[in-house]
Amino acid sequence: MALQTPYPVISADSHITEHPDTYLAHIESAWKDKAPRVVDGGIKGDLFQIDGMERSIAMGLVAAAGKAPEEITTEGVKFEELHRSGWDSSARLADQNRDGIAAEVIYPTVGMVLCNHPDFDYKKACFDAYNRWIAEYCEFAPNRLLGCGQTAMRSPEEGVRDLQAIKALGLRGVMMPGEPAESDYDSEIYNPVWEAAIELELPLSFHILTGPSGGVRGPRLNSFLSIIRGNQDILGTLIFGGVFERYPQLKVVCVEADAGWVPHYMYRMDHAYKRHRNWLAPGVELSRLPSEYFSEHIYTTFQDDWVAFRMANDMNWRRLMWANDFPHSDSTWPWSMEMLGEQTRQLSAEQTQAILCDNVAQLYQIDLDSLEVAA
Repeated sequence: MALQTPYPVISADSHITEHPDTYLAHIESAWKDKAPRVVDGGIKGDLFQIDGMERSIAMGLVAAAGKAPEEITTEGVKFEELHRSGWDSSARLADQNRDGIAAEVIYPTVGMVLCNHPDFDYKKACFDAYNRWIAEYCEFAPNRLLGCGQTAMRSPEEGVRDLQAIKALGLRGVMMPGEPAESDYDSEIYNPVWEAAIELELPLSFHILTGPSGGVRGPRLNSFLSIIRGNQDILGTLIFGGVFERYPQLKVVCVEADAGWVPHYMYRMDHAYKRHRNWLAPGVELSRLPSEYFSEHIYTTFQDDWVAFRMANDMNWRRLMWANDFPHSDSTWPWSMEMLGEQTRQLSAEQTQAILCDNVAQLYQIDLDSLEVAA
């Protein structure tokens, strides 16, 4: 039975499909000749081509929401076949309504791949262009379309300026690259970035596939199971590196990496710290257990992860945020309410409302009175 709620359901992780003009029309003139663009790939369909990267991005998986598994393909898909709402915000609300969703926190698609580009100057130009485009996209319904901007993080100083510019555009969060240009995120040189995020009240997100996730062995399907590793590495870096020790007000979001693994990961961090820190990390002293930092500071988003719902009492469910991942191939659209009706059965009404609405609304300061409850 489909879930029905007296409160608006909000997706904490949805996406756009960058229009062919997203970068071409918004990038600085010096970079226009190298801007990401859509090209005709023949039998492969339309491809988003990125200068300096070997692989182009096939359109098939970009907007496969609603397709049966046997229909999902990476080849032969044309841009005009994709969900129009992925790039045209005037069509977005209808797709939200069809899925029973009142609002979405929106992330890029091509921009995820760009995070792994080796040229940080190129990334900076592309991300600035994207931020201008997504701000325009969200202007159509700013209470329902909550865009996240991007920063290349070429330096901590520039990162702070990027956060300020993203805030000035009216965007609601920041998608961080998996790897910054200088050092790593546990370095104290990034203290000004954390301070700016707190001052600006901008949640910082680490999305899957935006940084290295290690090598993959075996059949190609095994690569799907390795996706969350990159996010776990970042979270461990922040926790063991004392970032949350230094900044108790800082909140970050682990996006689209599921959440059913969180209880064991917290246990494993505590075990490592209590048993092995003297030889693995001499001199590292935290005032709390690693699991306590995770429980307080890290939000996790997930879509079709019944384990996360089942294990909610073994983690801080005030930090769990459900998402529909529209319009990507892993999306639960347009049957999200049917899935949630099944998977939330063992939760209390308070837990269900927190995971589907209150947690994301509090983090992103969403005015719930401006949203309508799905019929």
